Amino acid sequence: RGEAFTFHGRRPPEMGDQGEGPAGFARARHAAFLELMSSELPDGYATQEVNHLTLAYFAVAGLSLLRELDRVNKDQIAKWVLSFQVHPEANVNLDNGQFYGFCGSRTTKFPSNLVKDPCHNGSHLASTYSALATLKIVGYDVLNLDSKVLLLSMKKLQQPDGSFMPTHIGAETDLRFVYCAAAICSMLKDWSGMDKEKAKEYILNCQSYDGGFGMVPGSESHGGGTFCAVAALYLMGFIQVDLASNSRESAPIDVQLLLEWCLQRQAADGGFQGRRNKPSDTCYAFWL
Repeated sequence: RGEAFTFHGRRPPEMGDQGEGPAGFARARHAAFLELMSSELPDGYATQEVNHLTLAYFAVAGLSLLRELDRVNKDQIAKWVLSFQVHPEANVNLDNGQFYGFCGSRTTKFPSNLVKDPCHNGSHLASTYSALATLKIVGYDVLNLDSKVLLLSMKKLQQPDGSFMPTHIGAETDLRFVYCAAAICSMLKDWSGMDKEKAKEYILNCQSYDGGFGMVPGSESHGGGTFCAVAALYLMGFIQVDLASNSRESAPIDVQLLLEWCLQRQAADGGFQGRRNKPSDTCYAFWL
């Protein structure tokens, strides 16, 4: 076997009818498919090359949930993930505005001795989140990483309103990247990479009149944004375990209104929608 998670110009093989488990869940087929994804990705994923590391996270996390992680070489995966980390050159000034995290793919990571332009450092908050989560799943101790450089440079991505840009070259700012930053700090057990109070205020400004959270302040409530908001507040320690008590001591948000909005997202078919008047989608069964 070569490098983990390589692209291959073919379709995944048919795996036959191996339905088993509750409600006909084909556990063995899922495990076999995810094992294949850890070796080579079908041609249909070629357009997602820049998200290579995130695709790897999905495959590894899926195998872990199925308790089938022994199907893959965990040491090989850890080594592969670590190869996407961007390190500053010796004696570099960390106030140079760059983010030294993880790139999402080979095409977004350039050797430092070939390119000096900061735009070619493709470190991204979502890729860094995926990298750390994958490393933890396969048993690598992320505390062995040079987290000081990563977190110091990540803090430069936080904006005056408390939100985060995903890269140092600029991009949209919304709840997705606040969650990524909070998760990164939580996994590294070091909160020096963000101003938690500013992040909290940004999140609170995203709660809409109906109880859900929009991706940015003043926007329509969204299932994915709601997950990012609540999860980030929990990771930062602003939400206690007794969330349903709806007291300001347990959470700084309107919990009752939030729960009502979430319950209203269940559609007639039993699934969940991400927004009002939208069809149900399996992903929102996770987000909500």
